[in-house]
Amino acid sequence: MSTPDYNALAQRIRKLAHAAGFQRVGISGIELGEDEAHLLDWLQQGLYGSMEWMARHGTLRARPAELLPGTLRVISVGLDYGKDPDAAWANLRAHERAYVARYALGRDYHKLMRNRLQKLAEVVQAEIGPFGHRAFTDSAPVLERALARNAGLGWIGKHTCLIDKHGGSWFFLGELFVDIPLPIDPPASAHCGSCTRCIDVCPTGAITAPYRLDARRCISYLTIEHEGSIDEALRPLIGNRIYGCDDCQLVCPWNKFAKRSDEPDFRVRNDLDNASLVDLFAWEEDEFLRRSEGSAIRRSGHERWLRNIAIALGNAPTTPAVLAALHSRRDHPSPVVREHVEWALRQHQA
Repeated sequence: MSTPDYNALAQRIRKLAHAAGFQRVGISGIELGEDEAHLLDWLQQGLYGSMEWMARHGTLRARPAELLPGTLRVISVGLDYGKDPDAAWANLRAHERAYVARYALGRDYHKLMRNRLQKLAEVVQAEIGPFGHRAFTDSAPVLERALARNAGLGWIGKHTCLIDKHGGSWFFLGELFVDIPLPIDPPASAHCGSCTRCIDVCPTGAITAPYRLDARRCISYLTIEHEGSIDEALRPLIGNRIYGCDDCQLVCPWNKFAKRSDEPDFRVRNDLDNASLVDLFAWEEDEFLRRSEGSAIRRSGHERWLRNIAIALGNAPTTPAVLAALHSRRDHPSPVVREHVEWALRQHQA
């Protein structure tokens, strides 16, 4: 057999990726030595909170060929989900309403991204024959932002999100590990300069230095990953954010170039971009599970959902509806929910 034209194949893969609906695509090698050192330092400082899997996987996250033996290249893709920043700010200022991170307003992106990546692999396989591959979308120990940076999709900003100078940071990442020696793309250069807006705006001071995030103070971690009680000192700072936080992206000047997505799966469900805290607090577990089917918000579980909303209600204006909602959960079976409800009631008594 003649040697394949890998340059032509790489170009074909890019065209197929765009045809599959991805706005960004690039190819990188698998060497992540500096990023591995950064990861190990972050882990040694305990900045991952209770996310034990981060420490458990250790260096595997930075070694694609150990995660999938035979891997030679990583095809990184990006899918826009950009939302209206003005609407987001308005929601944050409306303290009686709930704020949900923009990525979680619609359908869970994981399945959509994996399906598209798998179909991309199948089309390539139909053209060149069988090859080793595996699709990932935040579903395995992968340093996806470092790989995407090396593939030219963007640079890692001071808030640790990936930024594309032509499209901001409102996009999902996915990867296709392959055993084909494709030509690699030049890595993206950094363009944060002296800007510190993301650091300055963080409500809880979780970005402790450029490119250094303390998950233990991050609202996204606290409202989604963290189980149990949330530090009382942090509760007033959470405001009305009940699932995730976008402040560091909302202030990023590069997001003026972000593209709004009309992907049907990313359209808002359950009126979550305009829902009142009182209404969401009334969801019983069966309603929560029904409404969160196929959504990222199911990850929090009903107990954490109520805990987060109780905090937001404690930070909301004192109204009869807010007080009635909190009193309705004072006898909730969960001690975590009861604790945060009592804290919220004390806030209003004060």
